Amino acid sequence: MEPENLEECAHCSKSTTPSNTPKWRRDFPIEWEGDHYVSRREMVKFLTLGSLLITVGNWITVAIGRVRPREVSVAGGRYVGSAAALDQMGSILFRFPTDNDPCIAVRAADGKIHAYSQVCTHLSCAVVYDKRENALVCPCHRGYFNIEEGMPMAGPPTRALPRVLVQQEGDKLFATELLV
Repeated sequence: MEPENLEECAHCSKSTTPSNTPKWRRDFPIEWEGDHYVSRREMVKFLTLGSLLITVGNWITVAIGRVRPREVSVAGGRYVGSAAALDQMGSILFRFPTDNDPCIAVRAADGKIHAYSQVCTHLSCAVVYDKRENALVCPCHRGYFNIEEGMPMAGPPTRALPRVLVQQEGDKLFATELLV
């Protein structure tokens, strides 16, 4: 059993435990000499350099993604649907390059077929084709993308939709590449 007051202890020296030292300090002794091994200046330098490195790393990642578009292709293409169904319905939903990637194909007024990822570049809601507006619309935040290039026209999205290249063989449509 340890005594409450260390001055009463015959084995303790008075120089290490003065009588007015609170009990919590005796229980949790802090060596102030060792506590100053990192100065504020060193800590600020560390945080500044760490933040700078993280920022530079993020900018490099964004720059690489914008300069080099990623292409995903499926050998022989993946069946999308029939051109007749596309003409009748105005748009076709399909999955490309995997079953977890929703896409949409639309026939534009000039007769060309355009296909894009159906995932909005703002917050990943599914875009739908609005025939009256002749645009792809994200119903979550009213983002609009043009049909010809998939570029954002209005709303919060700032990046274009990833394009899917579609080839027509007779009446059949095949998705062949995803350009991100």
